[in-house]
Amino acid sequence: MAKPLVKLIRLNNLQYNPNRDPAAYRRPVNVCFRIQAVLDGTGDARCGLYDAQGTPMAEKSVARPGTFTHEIAFDTPGTRIVTLTVEGNGQKFSQDLRLDVLEHAWIG
Repeated sequence: MAKPLVKLIRLNNLQYNPNRDPAAYRRPVNVCFRIQAVLDGTGDARCGLYDAQGTPMAEKSVARPGTFTHEIAFDTPGTRIVTLTVEGNGQKFSQDLRLDVLEHAWIG
């Protein structure tokens, strides 16, 4: 049986969980989001990060086992949906990630 492509997804160094309070993942304007996919198995995997329109934000080939890492910051507040994709050994994986960008950091 083939191992799964992606063992773990981390957003801002926390294990990604779509049911977690989104405040845990928020960042202010011009502060980087750190997106990581921990890959399992053997061989190379093609990893990509795409915006809502399907435009590539990052693409990279990663040897498995290994980790795909990309940092991205936005210069305007708002919510963005990005899609993380991983392909390798005939398998495909895709995960939408919600990135909330705050106008300024919380005070207090």
